[in-house]
Amino acid sequence: MTDDSFHVYDTTLRDGAQQEGLNLTVADKLAVARHLDGLGVGFIEGGWPGANPKDTEFFRRARTELDLKHAQLTAFGATRRPGAKAADDPLVAALRESGAPVVTLVAKSHDRHVELALRTTLEENLAMIRDTVSHLRAEGQRVFLDAEHFFDGYKSNPAYALEVVRVAAEAGASVFVMCDTNGGMLPDELADIVHEVAQTKARLGIHCHDDTGCAVANTLAAVKAGVTHVQGCANGYGERSGNANLFTVVANLQLKRGMQVVADAQLAEMTRIAHAISEITNITPNSHQPYVGLSAFAHKAGLHASAIKVDPNLYQHIEPATVGNDMRMLVSDMAGRASVELKGKELGYDLSGDASRELVEKVKAMEAKGYTFEAADASFELLLRDTVLGEQERRHFAVESWRVIVERRPDGAVVSEATVKLHAKGERIVATGEGNGPVNALDKAVRFALERLYPELAGVELIDYKVRILEGSHGTGAVTRVLVTSSDADSEWSTVGVDENIIEASWQALEQAVTYGLLRAGYSPA
Repeated sequence: MTDDSFHVYDTTLRDGAQQEGLNLTVADKLAVARHLDGLGVGFIEGGWPGANPKDTEFFRRARTELDLKHAQLTAFGATRRPGAKAADDPLVAALRESGAPVVTLVAKSHDRHVELALRTTLEENLAMIRDTVSHLRAEGQRVFLDAEHFFDGYKSNPAYALEVVRVAAEAGASVFVMCDTNGGMLPDELADIVHEVAQTKARLGIHCHDDTGCAVANTLAAVKAGVTHVQGCANGYGERSGNANLFTVVANLQLKRGMQVVADAQLAEMTRIAHAISEITNITPNSHQPYVGLSAFAHKAGLHASAIKVDPNLYQHIEPATVGNDMRMLVSDMAGRASVELKGKELGYDLSGDASRELVEKVKAMEAKGYTFEAADASFELLLRDTVLGEQERRHFAVESWRVIVERRPDGAVVSEATVKLHAKGERIVATGEGNGPVNALDKAVRFALERLYPELAGVELIDYKVRILEGSHGTGAVTRVLVTSSDADSEWSTVGVDENIIEASWQALEQAVTYGLLRAGYSPA
């Protein structure tokens, strides 16, 4: 992070993960963090080490598996317990030992919460803040303080809320974050309170929930009133109605307020990143989400379409490519070109001339069938190679056939057995594999078939498998999209398959995953 004057702080991996139905593995969290770093956020809150085993594991793995280019990793935790010492508190110790250069402490700033939830005195709460902040600062970590229920607390007892600000700042907290924890504030009232708190001269931050539908508006109002640290979540994830949508906040600050909070090139990646994170979380993207939604720049036939033909800006408030999105005429489905060309350039391929047009048409046709390349970079690169170099330039093996049998045995065990018939390096290979499910069995069978010829496949493993049922297109029929994530010793990659048959969709993703792994290992196509 090169500029500390304004902070974009993401809390998707902690506060966002509290959304109902959202469950991230450690691998998911690492993948989301990489995407957020690509957007150029300044801080990524990884979770609560010590309180949550998954978050403790995340910080352990992040030390060797996360190479952040822009963001600083932040550990979230609470002030010490009442009556204890910060140096002796095990949860404070977990923050010290997390390896994170920044710690965000949550503290009470509402007098009733102190007395009813913490069951301690107002003075002891201040001592807890003072002791924990100063202890972590002495240990070399930067400290932000999230003041929970700050606005409700300020309205209840402004003197005490301001005393929390003073104590945190004096103890060494570099940012005091005012949290609208219940999400009940409106922009004008919130801005008035921020303006009053700004008289303390403490550096202020804002953390808003969306229970009134005003989280983004409240965040923008706070910035106008003097805040220089904004918190939010990717796609507005979070419990209840969610958190301030960080993508909308960033785009509004940059494009409407003229603040350079991320690089222009990073802003142009926003749509891709938003959809990639949706695939990882397995939550259907909101097509009407501002800036990055599929429908954000979509136009139907009629008055709008007629005007668009004259000047697209007559019915668009920005150029869609600024945020990596596309204008779409719904009667002709024009989506895809900007994203395809941007990603091709990123991968280092020349898409000039006919190759660009051909690839765009392929992507449009495949996305119409349900494919998505936002979170399946490996599948897109293979399609790109097919288009630019020809399909034979990546064909390490040819599939003759495959078969899967699922058997329920007398002891109640359910076992899957897969048989694959392949051609590779002039040989016809037949191999079988058993697994705890059809996809696991297919994965093992294809490895048994190819590892003798390609030993590096032994180091490639399937680490994640996600299924999404898409809208049915033939009566009760439904199209299934499968996203597979694989890894080797150095990195991870994702591939996608689509079919009405879930096993066929899975096979497509598996076959691409193996092919991409062979390309990464340096094998030339046979």
